[in-house]
Order: sequence, then structure tokens, then C-alpha cells
Amino acid sequence: MNKIELHNTLPYVFEGRDVQSEIWLQDVTLQKGETYLVEASSGTGKSSLCSYIIGYRKDYSGNICFDGKDIRGYKVSDWTSVRKRTLSLLFQELRLFPELTAWENVEIKNGLTGYKSNKEIESWFERLGIADKMNAKVGRMSFGQQQRVAMIRALVQPFDFLMVDEPISHLDDENGRIMAAIMTEEAMRQGAGVIVTSIGKHMDLPYTKTFRL
Repeated sequence: MNKIELHNTLPYVFEGRDVQSEIWLQDVTLQKGETYLVEASSGTGKSSLCSYIIGYRKDYSGNICFDGKDIRGYKVSDWTSVRKRTLSLLFQELRLFPELTAWENVEIKNGLTGYKSNKEIESWFERLGIADKMNAKVGRMSFGQQQRVAMIRALVQPFDFLMVDEPISHLDDENGRIMAAIMTEEAMRQGAGVIVTSIGKHMDLPYTKTFRL
């Protein structure tokens, strides 16, 4: 996939309101290979935007298109393929399995894609300072540690676009810098686009464009 387009898109819940946004009710094109920041205030639909693009929610008006094709026409099989090979999302709420270890959470996805070697995954755990937590249950880890696990999980697949929803909200500056470096390296290796959302603290990256939601 080379581009994501939003045409006059608006969450149903915002209809009838005076919406001032550079995303909602606009024509927006996100290109593969570029890096975008979506800055938002709480309650302006930041996580909804991610859910619309990944196909988890459809409670919006207007259109969202992948390479010119409206995603409302996608079947379950289409979304299965997209989420396995084209789009990857790091959720704000992470959606990890607390009863599983950090390694098991990553391996569930890598087992489906077969995309990364154990050595590559281990190196990311090491760089992110959580190598000693690989066999720890996620439910016993801090939220900042869980964010790092969720980032690793998001990277163990091929993608044309990577979306990360407030990825460093609970990280110190150094770990945020390391996470940004790993994410950027993998996105560049795949020639992928990156969409970062934030309500304040965000990754320091050379953004192609910043949108105010």
C-alpha cells in the first residue's frame, strides 16, 4: 500500500459540532515512506482515528481509502491480510495479555508472521533495557515496560504503515529516544510510513508533516 486517504471523514459523535481540525472533514493523504505526527487534545478522536484506519471501528462519515479503494468494502479476509502484512498498530492501551510473559506476547504475533528471528527480537529487548523481563508476566510489569514490549510486538511483521498511539507516554527521555530509534530503523528498512499520535509528549522525529486533530 502506498497511500492512506481520508475524505471528509468525521466520527459520528462529532456530527453537528463546530469542528476545527486538520484531519476531520478534510482531504488528507498519508504517503508510504513519510513520517507524520498527529497532535491532539484529549477527546478529539485520536484513538478513534487509529481504530478507523485499522478497521476496528466504522462509526464515522466520509471515506477512508487505501490506494484509492474505500475500506468500507473490505471483507474479513481483506482485513486479515492488511493487519498481517500492511498495517501495524501500537495501541494506546497496549492490549497485551497480562497472564503471558513479555516474550510470549511478542511470539504470538511473530509466530503468525514468521518475520523476525529470535536473535533480532532479543536484541530489541536488550536495547530497550528489558532483557531481564523477557520471561516475566506482563501483568507484573510497569506500564512503561509494557509499552516497550508492545512496540517490539508491533515491529515483528511486515508493514507499509506503522501507527503508534501515544507510544512514549510513560517512558523517560532516554528510553523514548531508544524506542524512536528502533522504530525508525525498522520503518526505514521496510520503506514504511509512520503515523505517531500524541496529546503532549511525543517522539522527536523528522516529521514530514504535523497535523492538529
